[in-house]
Amino acid sequence: MSSARNRRNALAGWAYLTPSLLGLLAFLVVPIVVVIFLSFHKWDMLRPMQFVGLDNWTSVLTDGRMGHSLLVSLLFVAMVIPLQTALGLFLATLLTRGLPGSTLFRVIFVIPWVAAPLALGVVWKWILAPHNGALNTLLGSNTEWLTNPNLALPAVAFVSIWSQVGYTTLFFIAGLSGIPREVVEAAEIDGANAWQVFWRIKLPLLGPTMFFVLVTGVIASFQAFDHIYALTPNGGPQFATDVIATRIYLEAFGGSYQLGRAAVMALVLFAILIVITVLQQRFFSKRVTYDLS
Repeated sequence: MSSARNRRNALAGWAYLTPSLLGLLAFLVVPIVVVIFLSFHKWDMLRPMQFVGLDNWTSVLTDGRMGHSLLVSLLFVAMVIPLQTALGLFLATLLTRGLPGSTLFRVIFVIPWVAAPLALGVVWKWILAPHNGALNTLLGSNTEWLTNPNLALPAVAFVSIWSQVGYTTLFFIAGLSGIPREVVEAAEIDGANAWQVFWRIKLPLLGPTMFFVLVTGVIASFQAFDHIYALTPNGGPQFATDVIATRIYLEAFGGSYQLGRAAVMALVLFAILIVITVLQQRFFSKRVTYDLS
């Protein structure tokens, strides 16, 4: 009787899991297998697919454009992640103090994150336009924000921070709200000031939130494409904003239609993100506590 009941429970469990497993298979496993398959073939979506072995890999890994795109992506991530994380934590700290209007500002900060990135890119392209753009009109200048190779990447990084900081703030608010009030009160009774409470109590207990925000933020920044392409199409001035996601798109659909090369680039990016995520996990593994009791 017990064995039959266990089998029924197991079947019921698999029945509940089946929709999620099918989605995982269809939208994660199958695409990865297809990309790996394409990386060994030459195909432009018009002529028959041709097996080329490791030619695509050799071509991409020895191509200076791939290295340049990876460097631009690293610079982009280095600009975005520290400022986005620090600003999100600062805003979350203010919004959890119960100041008047906090609820309204929470909604305002999240709006850019839920808006369509491509639409935001179009709006910001108008704001940053050199002639009659809102920013230059306000400053009384004609600065080439998006066509100057030295300013284009910081400009798109600023737009990325502006659009994503609400996401970061939202999770830091949740993390700060989850810290037991008793712990903070005990520190205050012992004479700790506001800065000491934040630095020695709240920040260490935000370890799980910090880990999640950094992992997801790095992945999203490496994959950033929509607003970058809307602001600076085709890699920007002198390819100053030619991030890896843009390079993959241009290889696949930018005229040459080299899907095999694009697949190799996608797999390289996938491997880089895995390595970075593992390094982050190892760094935080001994520095994060999940028990806030």
